[in-house]
Amino acid sequence: MIKGVHSTFIWTEDFSGLMSFYRDTVGLEPEFESEGFAMFKAASGAQLGLGAHSEVKGKSKEPVRVMVNFTVDDCQAEYERLSSKGVTFVKEPEVQPGDGGNLATFVDPDGNTLQLFESPG
Repeated sequence: MIKGVHSTFIWTEDFSGLMSFYRDTVGLEPEFESEGFAMFKAASGAQLGLGAHSEVKGKSKEPVRVMVNFTVDDCQAEYERLSSKGVTFVKEPEVQPGDGGNLATFVDPDGNTLQLFESPG
């Protein structure tokens, strides 16, 4: 029986570039690092892994096929912090209809789509 999601991985040919982005720019804290591989700490839920892969070349060809959402307390504040570090946003923070969560969408250096998500209320 599947109990849940343990981890999600982003594979790249430029491990050092993506590692710098996720660790230094986004601010994720590595729990484990080795040459060409890292796992980031998770407050809850699934961990994010990052690694070099010989079969991955260049930027993502389908950047919205899989998205990683980061839970944040204040979407606007994180948007402003990341924007000031040069992160490219494709969608500014916007309260979503229905559940009312605040969501902003950005991309990593490989072109993978990521989102900031602030729960309503």
